[in-house]
Amino acid sequence: MKYLLDTHILLWSLLEPDRLSDAIRVELENHQNELWVSPISAWEMALLVENGRITIEAENPEKWIREMLTHAPVREAPLNLDVALASRQVDLTHQDPADRFIAATALVYDLVLLTADARLLNSGQIRTLE
Repeated sequence: MKYLLDTHILLWSLLEPDRLSDAIRVELENHQNELWVSPISAWEMALLVENGRITIEAENPEKWIREMLTHAPVREAPLNLDVALASRQVDLTHQDPADRFIAATALVYDLVLLTADARLLNSGQIRTLE
């Protein structure tokens, strides 16, 4: 199966694995699955560090994010024209740009989104696992 990790799932998997649901943990540990991330997740992580919502031990958030993603068994789902256009068409009840880009990435690349975000889980358009 091919999965797209929502930003919080990516962070939890690396920093707080106990917060993951059993279903998501099983899928993340299955080496036959392909795990993908959006570059928007790196942007969101940088914002979380800048705003003090997460604390890291590194002085340089960019270096920390790059190292974390380099060591995680994930592939990058490129942000492209199709994703940008789909972000405006995705069936979400809110306008959060990060959620829209992540949902659109799941649609364009035909990935199942791993998330605990109710706003994304309630979209009838994207496939999700919580």
